[in-house]
Amino acid sequence: MLDKMQPAEFAQINVAYSRVFRPGRLSVGLVLPLEAYAVGAKPTLRGHLEAARSAENLGFAALWLRDVPFNVPDFGDPGQIFDPFVYLGALATATDRIALGTSSVILPLRHPAHVAKAAATVDVLSGGRLLLGVASGDRPEEYPAMDQSYDDRGARFRDVFEYIRAVGSSYPEYENAQGILSGRIDLLPKPHGARLPMLITGGSQQTPDWVAQNGDGWMTYPRNAVAQGQVIADYRRRVQAAGQPDKPVMQSLYVDVVADPAVPPRPIHLGFQSGTDFLRSYLREIATLGVNHVALNLRFNQAPVDETLEHLADIVLPDFS
Repeated sequence: MLDKMQPAEFAQINVAYSRVFRPGRLSVGLVLPLEAYAVGAKPTLRGHLEAARSAENLGFAALWLRDVPFNVPDFGDPGQIFDPFVYLGALATATDRIALGTSSVILPLRHPAHVAKAAATVDVLSGGRLLLGVASGDRPEEYPAMDQSYDDRGARFRDVFEYIRAVGSSYPEYENAQGILSGRIDLLPKPHGARLPMLITGGSQQTPDWVAQNGDGWMTYPRNAVAQGQVIADYRRRVQAAGQPDKPVMQSLYVDVVADPAVPPRPIHLGFQSGTDFLRSYLREIATLGVNHVALNLRFNQAPVDETLEHLADIVLPDFS
């Protein structure tokens, strides 16, 4: 049924969107930083740009980084530490082809003019390689630090999202709680492609219909096959009901890849430890469910990450290129 719902192509938005998201196909990306580190520890980020270039050369489709303004020790993960847009600029100059994604920019904690300008700048400097994942945020401690309310973050997410869409046009006339655009000023640069490809993470405090209608795709989390198939089918039904062309779905996945390909899966946080036999079968299964991209997170990987990347490139990527 899902295959019948999928058109020949997704929308043509920018270079990264077309390369990473293909109907009926699964591509494989990586979550930064490309190193293992324990819960509560900070990544070293040693050799991080070289690791990004290696991932590109090995054939991975995308690099994903997060927006973590403050390290919240109780959360147990400071992310890749760097400001996402400054880091995207560095990655844009260090790489040539690989897509550069955010998973995700916390819209209620940023002014939309700054997000739109920074994102369009990255998209232009990288030649259309930006994928802008956005979210409402899930670390309550960050909001009072920026004099923002956690409880109304859903309304602010929506306002920021719509403002970013508005400033993509020339000399826009638009007004909401984030500001007034008079039609006499313009925000530059404009994105490299048709617009900024904005993928919504989870529900982001919005209704499922709003998510399906407004995003350029949906970012979700691992679930068992039955549940994942159901939520993806529901998302695509809502897209179709809104009278829009099909949109891609991507998910994250923590993996700990062991050397013996036959090792069966053992659960870890939001993923599993296994050999490549099970990983390949899992990826084939989620592809049949309608997942178009998976972002692998090697934070809990026990083998050296550079060796694991080469192992994945040799054994797994040929099935999903």
